Amino acid sequence: MVGIHSEAMDKSIKTLVVLPAMHAESAGKRLPVVYLLHGWSGSAGSWTKDFPDLGKWADQYSFIFVAPDGGSNSWYFDSPLDAKCRYETFVSIEVVRHIDSNYPTISNRLGRAITGLSMGGHGALYLAFKHQDVFGAASSMSGGVDIRPFPRNWDIADKLGDYATHQLNWETNTVINLLPLIEPRALAIQIDCGTGDFFLPVNRRLHEELSYRNIPHDYVERPGGHDFQYWRKALPHTLLFFDQFFRNAASLAP
Repeated sequence: MVGIHSEAMDKSIKTLVVLPAMHAESAGKRLPVVYLLHGWSGSAGSWTKDFPDLGKWADQYSFIFVAPDGGSNSWYFDSPLDAKCRYETFVSIEVVRHIDSNYPTISNRLGRAITGLSMGGHGALYLAFKHQDVFGAASSMSGGVDIRPFPRNWDIADKLGDYATHQLNWETNTVINLLPLIEPRALAIQIDCGTGDFFLPVNRRLHEELSYRNIPHDYVERPGGHDFQYWRKALPHTLLFFDQFFRNAASLAP
């Protein structure tokens, strides 16, 4: 666990970094980075607690995993109401800059992927859609990809204001409304949600909208709910998706 200083929020924020065991023996080799965003009420430390195979996967794929603390309820916004909540800036700029400056990374969008679960699934697509120059691949696991049906849930109103009087904040900060930002084939996108998940309807709607706009993406539904039992099965599939993306990117490199 390292502390990364956020100039935007004027504080040091805990960030988990997991390196492949063999990285020290690969002098000069640059590694891809997978950014992991935790869910509501979670923390950076949730990843090692809830996914004990993270180190094994880092070794298997030669990935660097980076899991920044997103606060218990930030939704990874730069809040228009709370100057102390600048997690879009923190993750997409400050964390990326720190990691590229201190670790042997492939320091461009073709060497970066981002995923998350629940609130973090929203965050992963939200940040990737808004920062296609930073991330080349993005995945959402059980993500709240349209926040508008949930105006009284999970403290979202603390960051955006209540929906009735701050509707524009909600409309401009929900993932499903960011699709016009996506450049043709700019992102490798995966969406994964369980058939018993309360976020399933909004994930299906996002899939439909992506399809309508002819935006390539992978869409997965499997039996399961909104819980770690499902996410422990989903994350290995996400890592395979990212591994294929990184391999394809490497094959196109000059």
